Amino acid sequence: MTSPLRLGLFTRLLDETSPGERYRNARDQIVRSEQLGYDSAWVAQHHFHALEGGLPAPAVFLASVAALTSRIRLGFGVITLPLEHPLRVAEDLAVLDEISGRRVEVGFGTGGTPSSFRAFGFDAADRRTIYADHLKVVTDAWAGLDLGDPENQLYPPAPTLLERRWEATFSAEGAARIGANGSGLMLSRSQPRPEGAPNARIWEIQEPIVDAYLDALPDGVAPRIAASRTVFVADDEATARREADRGLRTVAVRGGLWGLDPDGPVEDLIARSDTVTGDPEQVAAQLAQDTILERATDLLVQVHSVDPVHELVLRSLELLAHDVSPLLPRLALRPTLEVSR
Repeated sequence: MTSPLRLGLFTRLLDETSPGERYRNARDQIVRSEQLGYDSAWVAQHHFHALEGGLPAPAVFLASVAALTSRIRLGFGVITLPLEHPLRVAEDLAVLDEISGRRVEVGFGTGGTPSSFRAFGFDAADRRTIYADHLKVVTDAWAGLDLGDPENQLYPPAPTLLERRWEATFSAEGAARIGANGSGLMLSRSQPRPEGAPNARIWEIQEPIVDAYLDALPDGVAPRIAASRTVFVADDEATARREADRGLRTVAVRGGLWGLDPDGPVEDLIARSDTVTGDPEQVAAQLAQDTILERATDLLVQVHSVDPVHELVLRSLELLAHDVSPLLPRLALRPTLEVSR
């Protein structure tokens, strides 16, 4: 794949501050990313659990961002579709796409927190069945089909949203389904390690997922592969290591996907969490090893689970645009405004 690799910001809105400040910080990061030439900005939906994500209503938030930006694409990564009324999702995103100038990118996922499903009256064990049912409703609405009655069709019409639909998965089986749907493939910033391969690199685990997706794509449908990665760039290695040590040890204490040892060396925390961090030259060298980026169409960078303060996030975005991207031939940024270094 020789086309340019599009660069996107991904934010989980996890600042240790008030909800309002979280939203203002994320807004400022997206506006700054547009100025720096980033192609897209993505937010994740999470209900109830502030430590997992601070945004239960992403369409509301992105509508406010749309008014402050003109070019950057606005992505959902992802909407927990089983917990949403599918017709309301179809309508909300159709309106957002209209007012933003056709800038919406829509990622869907099955979700994972069982307690959230209980709050909405569902059993998490049924999430894949509910997801498939809801996805069909959204797809039919965007396709302009009758909705319950011949008099009912989606307004405003949004047929091109079908071409901007993405789905997330951890598995090759899920990737084959996504490819068969003609959707874009969203890859996680980290993957559960296969049994017997605790030190496998993320790109080694995700290669079979990409293969399954590409094999299942219908003829004539161009692949869309978004690789999410934890990337924190600092002016110097010492700052990067200090922030990684602080943030990843906090994650380790809470437990989770990687089983990090809170007392382990920072090098192990960085490696097992698939974190890319360092000064610009070090980050460029680490990204250059990632074979998934040779086939991806989009690189989505997020600072979670390092989670530095807002000012360091902005600096990381600037360093990535100014100093890292020139070292990676496929990254071609298009600054919206002349910005100072």
